[in-house]
Amino acid sequence: MGISGIASGVGQGIQACVAAFDSLDREDNLLAAGVGVGADVDVLQRRYEIRLERLELTARLEAQLAAVKASDAAGAVWFQQAMTPPDASVHDRTYAEMSAIEEIAGVLTLSSAAAGAFVEQSRRVCALPPAFEALSTGAMSWQHARIVADETEGLTPDAAQALVAHFFDPDAPNPARGAAPGDLAPARFRARARAWRERHHPESIGKRHAKGAADRRMEYTPDRDGMAWLSLYLPGDTACAIWNRTTATARGLQGPDETRTLTQLRPDIAASLLLGTGNTAAIGKVPAPRADVLVTVPVFSLLGLTDEPAVLDGFGPIPASMARKLIADGADSFYRVIVDPRDGAPLEIGRTNYRLTETIKRWIRMRDGKCTFPGCSNRTPDNDTDHLTAWEHGGTTNVSNLAQLCPKHHRLKHNSQWIPDPATRNEPPGWTSPTGRHYKPEHPDPQPTHWPPRILPVDAAVVSFEPEAPPDTPGPLAITPPASAESAEDLMWQQLVASMPAWPDPPPEEPPGQNLLDPDAFSLTDPLLDDLYARLAFLPPDPLAGHPLMPL
Repeated sequence: MGISGIASGVGQGIQACVAAFDSLDREDNLLAAGVGVGADVDVLQRRYEIRLERLELTARLEAQLAAVKASDAAGAVWFQQAMTPPDASVHDRTYAEMSAIEEIAGVLTLSSAAAGAFVEQSRRVCALPPAFEALSTGAMSWQHARIVADETEGLTPDAAQALVAHFFDPDAPNPARGAAPGDLAPARFRARARAWRERHHPESIGKRHAKGAADRRMEYTPDRDGMAWLSLYLPGDTACAIWNRTTATARGLQGPDETRTLTQLRPDIAASLLLGTGNTAAIGKVPAPRADVLVTVPVFSLLGLTDEPAVLDGFGPIPASMARKLIADGADSFYRVIVDPRDGAPLEIGRTNYRLTETIKRWIRMRDGKCTFPGCSNRTPDNDTDHLTAWEHGGTTNVSNLAQLCPKHHRLKHNSQWIPDPATRNEPPGWTSPTGRHYKPEHPDPQPTHWPPRILPVDAAVVSFEPEAPPDTPGPLAITPPASAESAEDLMWQQLVASMPAWPDPPPEEPPGQNLLDPDAFSLTDPLLDDLYARLAFLPPDPLAGHPLMPL
């Protein structure tokens, strides 16, 4: 269905919303008057539910009206251009469009700049039918539609269509998983859309980052009441490190004798460090806690075989070169997260110690990404790792019964009727509200990793090569998935090993020695395990290198 067809159907949707709103309003008036109320009806509870239902209808109605507004704004400019003579000069066409935008600004009581931005956003949304349809049916808000417009800016038409298909077309080759865009808070949807855009942008993130780094700057803006704003435009890893250091130091200063809030302490600490005055109370006496940050790196990107973006916890996509530098420089507050090259699922967390409690916490942080409560964007390292089913009610301490919750929503869970779903190894829990509304989990939506040239991913099918081979060479190379694997990491390594040529078994040891160690004999704190987990992951040589069927 085209934009015009969708727009013509918006009126019916608006009428349906208004009719449903009127029906709820009449029911609420009857409940307030006590007319026709059965003995089994909880009047207060039902009137509470009616207000939630009316809010839901209002949000849908606002989105439908926004679709009409966007369609009319883009259409008005189009008709103004259509009225311009075909032989008009570029100068005349430019001013005809400017005139239309100024008139839209007057009708909507906007500034010229705001009206121009609105018209441009409307054009982009209307040019992407799946996004416009979601807006016109009330499945997402105008805020979500603006994010679509923002994140498709600078993309080719095909790339923009691919981004929209990923999030709005369930039949796309690689559709987004978890909650739909309209079910996510706008900030959460922007984070997911930006992550997808960074991975699929026609120009590499490394080149774009180099251009951005050249524009780094500091800005100073006076404000009212004797205050001012000071902002820094910096590379993401530097800005993230500054934020984490000031936050960690501020938490270290908090105590019964400290009256400043965390929000007040951050700028005080930054000002003290920049000016070198040391006048922040006791700043030099309190050791700043280390702020652990996860750096999620595709395994081939870590090895330098591809330039696929990594993800910096709390920031988003970063160039692979920046991730490798963070890890190579030995920044012990950054924890390397290796992801499966087949589907982007996390495999292991780089570490220099093996303490079970901390390992589980880091795994949950890696899986959830933030507080799992609907709409919450809190991703602070101070989030709690909560038992979804309480320990005293039979809950176990494993990843399927654990989730990340910020302190606020942790308290809410234990003092209300919000109920979490069970989690899984790779997915955080969804939630059900006290009124029975269900909110899907905000799945991290990992993307398949980019494989470097001459390395082929091994899928579930058997792949056989039968080249012409000289005598006394091994037979056909068969790549088959292993019968079983205990983890995604095991599966990846077993597939890679299975793809390598067979080697003869070594001769048995004569006589049997005592130099082999049983892994089950180790405790979780054994120093030998520390050494094992401190090593970088590696891949075996390409088993198909030089193969006649492989491109040079």
